[in-house]
Amino acid sequence: MSRSQAANLELTWCESEEFIDWQELALLYKLAPLGDKDPSDLKTVFSNSRFKFFVFEGRKLCAAGRALADGADCSYICDVAVHPEYQGSGLGKAIVSKLVAASQGHKKIILYAVPSKVDFYHALGFKRMCTAMAIFAREDNAVAMGLITRD
Repeated sequence: MSRSQAANLELTWCESEEFIDWQELALLYKLAPLGDKDPSDLKTVFSNSRFKFFVFEGRKLCAAGRALADGADCSYICDVAVHPEYQGSGLGKAIVSKLVAASQGHKKIILYAVPSKVDFYHALGFKRMCTAMAIFAREDNAVAMGLITRD
């Protein structure tokens, strides 16, 4: 979908998870592709996130994203997913921009990206961190995705 086609979309933005179909959200993550995410886990993480956005065209969920934030020091943007039919339309940029705006006032806004998306986030103002560290439950997958290296 081109940006001009996206401009003609009638999108509805929602900040509440009250009416979310968690199975549909899990499918969105699989299609995006951001991996297999359990619907009940998605319900937990979105419910516990300070900022969240869901984007619909009609009744179709076409994008989502969230940020964990403590209200002063740190906001962590994560799980930004755009349905493949809407990728390239500017919708991902719009979600990240809304999450950044919602996170204003925090001393730092953090995210981690798969290597193929680093340039995308750099264009939105994010800088590489030199000291980020992580422990992943599925370390082999994180290595395979290029998120971490084994020292």
